[in-house]
Amino acid sequence: MVRGKPELHEGRGRDLSIGGMFIETSTPAPFNSDLDIMVVLPGAAETSTLPARVRWERDGGMGVQFGLLGARETHLIAKLARPK
Repeated sequence: MVRGKPELHEGRGRDLSIGGMFIETSTPAPFNSDLDIMVVLPGAAETSTLPARVRWERDGGMGVQFGLLGARETHLIAKLARPK
């Protein structure tokens, strides 16, 4: 959701890394918008809120850069992004 606005928007995360991700959505936020991304990361028992900023947008989605992540979120994202 865009920080400071009550509306929630759905999306699907792709290309996840410690730095950010692409979010497939029919309602991309405008460039430079601050977001709070609510997600249940694999391996977590509860929802995490990831601070992010929109760095680019296009039809079908937007690229976001993460802000300061907590240790738990950093560990879980690094584990997911690790080559298998």
